[in-house]
Amino acid sequence: MKKIRFGIVGCGAIAHTHALAISNMEGAELVAVASRTRDKDRGFAGKYACDFYTDFKKMLQRPDIDIINICTPSGLHADMAITAAGAGKHVIVEKPMDTTLEKADEMIKIFEDKKLKLCVVFQRRYEKDMLTAKRIIDEGRLGEIFYGGCYVKWFRSQEYYDSAAWRGTWELDGGGVLMNQSIHYIDLLQYFLGPVQEVYARCGTFNHEIEVEDLAVANLRFASGALGIIEATTNAYPGLMSRIDIYGSNGTMVIENDILTRLYMKGGEKLLGEAKKEGTSANSPLVPFVTHKKQFEQMIKAIQTGTKPEVDGNEGRKSLEIIIAMYKSSFLGKPVKLPISDSLF
Repeated sequence: MKKIRFGIVGCGAIAHTHALAISNMEGAELVAVASRTRDKDRGFAGKYACDFYTDFKKMLQRPDIDIINICTPSGLHADMAITAAGAGKHVIVEKPMDTTLEKADEMIKIFEDKKLKLCVVFQRRYEKDMLTAKRIIDEGRLGEIFYGGCYVKWFRSQEYYDSAAWRGTWELDGGGVLMNQSIHYIDLLQYFLGPVQEVYARCGTFNHEIEVEDLAVANLRFASGALGIIEATTNAYPGLMSRIDIYGSNGTMVIENDILTRLYMKGGEKLLGEAKKEGTSANSPLVPFVTHKKQFEQMIKAIQTGTKPEVDGNEGRKSLEIIIAMYKSSFLGKPVKLPISDSLF
């Protein structure tokens, strides 16, 4: 089977995670990277032994590139993905797929029309304990689930937001702690419990000089009838944990820092673990590449077998819709019902 060749656009911290994941995959090769900042990012290409471009569109002209990985600021994602689709490339795009539902829907339609694969990076779904949790829930072992909560109690300094002009802006970041940091756990919450039917949110900026929110809370009602909570902040000095709680008629599940630490079943089954302490709760730019690698391998399989990526555009849109609904709710001061089709608030 032929080798799948990748090109990356953007050379920020997450691009290194993508490059490491590709470099550690069998049957894959990183052949090019594109960035507008020549002096700063030429070293990226040297480190990973690939070609360097300052013109993204020129990189797209290469016939040997199968997949483009988009690692640029969020507000550029859709336009770059659509440009790549115009060149006949499959795309892996970092979360969020873009900052508006209108752009997300345009992406989805174009890739479907062109019969190209679109994959949105939600690598935490591929954590070992997340897969275990999903299996337990889908097997019905927790019984009827009536509550799901996610809590992201992290810290980001003002220096973090000042490190790049796009951080903390509506135009290119698309939002704050919800859109940038907490989206992974919002994705997992709806992945475990199913569609959200209604949100009632409050968002605010309390401890940073940024346009967007650094604290958000919301009540949820799921289509199943279950209730939920989202709590998210980048003000929890020095950086605490992420947590997901799920309560069912037959048991309780707790996931802390991506580790299944508590599983209590009425039949006597019990699991007690210890959450990992390392991670991204503070300013660290380091993101392990192993789960990215697993998701990229699944994307390659989808291309080779003509099937859908597990986290395709429609799947990647779900958490974006919940977050946009939260922004709408906070702005309007009242509950917002889903589905929604626009990002106006």
